[in-house]
Amino acid sequence: AEVKIFLTATAEERARRRQIDLANQGHEVAQSEVQARLERRDTYDSTREASPLEAAADAELLDTTGLSIEQVVDAIVERVEAAR
Repeated sequence: AEVKIFLTATAEERARRRQIDLANQGHEVAQSEVQARLERRDTYDSTREASPLEAAADAELLDTTGLSIEQVVDAIVERVEAAR
């Protein structure tokens, strides 16, 4: 791919977003519990023997902490247009 982008955000931000998703589905879960689950999953995903989750060497990291969906899309579009 000409443009590779690896999206990331802090565990706190990802837990906040996930908690909102769960609440919208009718599931009330404490943010601390959501964050603990995310952190366990992150550890598993990044340390598993087969295909550990990691950014490609030539991928650009995009920290989406504090950004809206629209801002993330804009940032991606900017990078794609810059690569043209």
